[in-house]
Amino acid sequence: MKLREVNAALLLVDIQKGFENEEYWGGNRNNKDAEQKCALILEQWRTLNLPVFHIQHSSQNPNSLLHKSHPGFELKDEVKPLVNEPLIVKDVNSAFIGTDLKEQLDQKGIKNIVIVGLTTNHCISTTTRMAGNLGFNTILIGDATATFDRKGINGETFSAEMIHQTTLANLHEEFATVMTMEKLFEIV
Repeated sequence: MKLREVNAALLLVDIQKGFENEEYWGGNRNNKDAEQKCALILEQWRTLNLPVFHIQHSSQNPNSLLHKSHPGFELKDEVKPLVNEPLIVKDVNSAFIGTDLKEQLDQKGIKNIVIVGLTTNHCISTTTRMAGNLGFNTILIGDATATFDRKGINGETFSAEMIHQTTLANLHEEFATVMTMEKLFEIV
């Protein structure tokens, strides 16, 4: 089965300028080319005229780089929505909570979704888990998402790559099928 045959939707989650400030988020970001991969996937979806949904995080914290008053709120140029592509603005980690994303997907009869964006262990993980729980056939593109180092509860540092890989491992075959962009292009 090819994804184009089942009208699979692409969800581009939180690919925002605020994530360019690595130190703010914990430093040492992995997958520094994730946005470029997201842009390539978006280009493929547009070429095939498949549904695309842009998700934008609107932090409720006025000091956040993702608050609507900050330039970091804006989506990155390489993935800006076209006029006919829906933009879903959320204020929590899941793209499904407090938005009409599920209703829009249901109205279009979409059962298959592909998720890319930022960050792996936050909004990507939460949105992927909910998509799986809501019954969507979900594919997560591991090399088209990224995260940052995290401080543990005892002050230790966990590397971005470890956080990324363990998050993908937790999601794979439970909430989604995790694959690379290269593998995705084989089945689209």
